[in-house]
This record gives sequence, structure tokens and C-alpha cells, in this order.
Amino acid sequence: MKKILLGTIFGAVVGLGMAVQVSGPIVAQENDRVKTTYEQLDLFGDIFERIRSTYVEEVDDVQLIEAAINGMLTSLDPHSSYLPPEDYGDMQTETRGEFGGLGIEVTQEDGFVKIVSPMDDTPADRAGLESGDFVTHIDGESVLGLTLDEAVDLMRGEVGEEIVLTIFREGMDEPFDVTIVRDIIKLTAVKVRTEGRAVVVRITSFTEKTYSNLVEGIAEEVEANGGVDNIDGFVIDLRNNPGGLLSQAISVSDAFLEAGEIVSTRGRDEADSDRFNAQPGDLAEGKPIVVLINGGSASASEIVAGALQDHHRAIVVGTKSFGKGSVQTIMPIQDGGAMRLTTARYYTPSGRSIQALGVTPDILVEQRPSVEDPEDEEGQARTRRSEADLRGSLNNDSLTDEEREQLEEERAEQEEVAARRDDDYQLAYGLDILRGLNVLGN
Repeated sequence: MKKILLGTIFGAVVGLGMAVQVSGPIVAQENDRVKTTYEQLDLFGDIFERIRSTYVEEVDDVQLIEAAINGMLTSLDPHSSYLPPEDYGDMQTETRGEFGGLGIEVTQEDGFVKIVSPMDDTPADRAGLESGDFVTHIDGESVLGLTLDEAVDLMRGEVGEEIVLTIFREGMDEPFDVTIVRDIIKLTAVKVRTEGRAVVVRITSFTEKTYSNLVEGIAEEVEANGGVDNIDGFVIDLRNNPGGLLSQAISVSDAFLEAGEIVSTRGRDEADSDRFNAQPGDLAEGKPIVVLINGGSASASEIVAGALQDHHRAIVVGTKSFGKGSVQTIMPIQDGGAMRLTTARYYTPSGRSIQALGVTPDILVEQRPSVEDPEDEEGQARTRRSEADLRGSLNNDSLTDEEREQLEEERAEQEEVAARRDDDYQLAYGLDILRGLNVLGN
């Protein structure tokens, strides 16, 4: 016993001695780091004064400092930036679901403005802009050399005014111009409708109203269908949804999960990490779910898709999502503006980060372009001939009038689904999956 105790004391003493010896270099390194920082701040002040006194034109001190702050933030990653008071106010308005503009979510890549996604039923959407398009010029002015905020400022303007965007689209030889008229953007965060025997939930963005709109929309549609027993399942359409509020993504995921982790966030310090779990209750009442995603599905959309996929609660259909796996915190600052700073990465329930990788769908389905049917009417008529068209064919006497009517209704529904494939192939594919799952279940 004494030997153990003595050994412990001796170890502690030796350890203390080492700590005293090592602490000297550590303190010296810290002092050097602080000295270097102050020297760099002195350098900044020197350059600032030289610009004020010798630049070819008089400069605005406030704009110069704001540009320096924004440059410092944007050097970190594409999503960190400085928000002047006016921009901060615009951002708060956007999260409430109504604002003026074009209706596009953008990021910056290779010096150009890249469209993450056009929002549904907005000027950008109606003008035909697509996820992945690059904006090279705004009203004839090149965006090269501009920060993302500066480019966004150029796209802002009075409602009713025209703006010309020069677009480069992959697969096309030359850029082309698109003229768009600015408008008030009123986002309906959630639109719910019935397609056949499936309820389609289109979520366009994650604003303050998303979860409440989701609950109300599903309740109304289920009631209109005479109850959930008359529904094959749900399609959650997250295509071209650029994301939004983390809290809303968590609430939407929770709406379809009975239990388990939804998402975890991990910052630089362990204290900044968090984990969010689902509470009992499933709006779909256990019915099958298909989630649609594409390259325009980003951030909060990817949290929902990843959570439902990892819990095997939904089949994810479409193409790989955008891959934004970071969390930004909006920090108000003293001038009335704010700082948007990346403070954490988020991880799906299985512990995977989708940063720069995206959510990979369970079933890869490209969106097919709509094509004209090459067959003429005579050719279509030939392909549709059957036994019933033959002269003198026997009648089917095994069906009652009620069964025959039901069969005709089922055929009409199948033809409607088939016709939808030309209009929205990914949605039609998702509906086909729900129909197949329902047949197996019955």
C-alpha cells in the first residue's frame, strides 16, 4: 500500500515538474501569437489610412470597413457573410415567407453566381431558370470579381422592373439572356394535393410557417379523401427546395417519425454540439412515404430526406441533392446588421455528413424531358386494338355491372398516371412505388 501511495506522489511531483518546465515555451508561443495578431491589426489600420488619404477618389469610411468585414467572413466559406442593416431586415422578411425579388436561391462557385434552385411559381421559375445554371452577367455587367452579396444587390430592385440575366447552362454551347420582371415573392411553404390515391406534399421552403402549413394541409387532404384508409401513401416533394430554418426541418422530420434521432450538429467545441430527437406521433399514420429530391434540394431539405432515409421511413427517389451540410448562425451586431457565420456541421441519424456529398437517393431517377408522341393517330389506334375490337368476339359474362364500372375506373386512373410520366417523370415514378407497395400490402 505504501509503495503504491509513494509511487503516486512521486508521479505527481514529476508531473508537476514537467508542467512547470513545459509551460514556459507554451506561454512564449501564446505571447508571440498575440503579438502577431496586434501587428496585423496595426497593418490593417495603416492600409485603411493610406486608402483614405491617397486613393484616386474619395472613399466612404463605413463602406470601406463593411467591405473589409465582409471580405474577412467570405474568405471562410461560401455561406458566411456580413449583413448590413438593410440586408438583415430583408432576410428576416424572407424567413416569414414574403419578399420582393426574382425567386432564386443562389451561391457562388468559380467566381460566378450559381443557382441552387428557383422557387415555385416565382418570376425565376416562370422564366425557365434551372438548378445548376450559372449567372455570368447581370444587366450586361460581369459578376466576376463581385462578392455574392454584391451580385445579389445587383439583382434586387423595384417590383415591376426588368432585369436581364446572362445564363450559362451545362450542355449548351453558348450563354443566353433571360429577361425577368421583379415581383413580390409570396411563398406558400407547403402545398398539399391528391394524385390518384396518394397525397402529394410539396414543400417549397422552410420558413416560420412550414410546419403549421404541413399539419393543416395534410389534415384537410386526408379528410377530403374520407380518411387515411383511403390513401395509398404520401409523396413529400423536396425538389428545388433550397432550405431555410433548421428548427422547421426538425419539426417536419418529427412529423413523420415516432422516435429516434433526427439530426445532430457538431461545432468546434463539444459544448456547441446538439442532438435532436423525434417525439411520438406520425402524420402519415404509418402509411408508406416517398421523398423526391434533386440537385436543387439543399440544407434543411437534406436534413428531412436524410432523417427519413436513415430511419427507413421513406424511399428517397430522384437525383443527388446539393450537399450543404453546414449550419449558419445569424448573430446581430451593434450597427443594426448581422453576421452570418458557419458554426457547425450537421449529421444524419446514422452519423453521416452530407457536406459536399449530398443525399444519395435510394432509387436514382432522372427527370425526363417532355417529348411529343411520334405516333400518328392511326398508329396509336393500331397499338390499342385488342380482342374486344375483333368482329364477332365473345362477350365477358363474368363481370357484374358494378365490377365492370370499377375496372373502367382503375383503367382510367392508370392512363392518368401514364400520361403524368411525360409531364413529371420523377413524381410519376414515386406514385408508382406507392401504388406497388399498396398492392403488396393488400
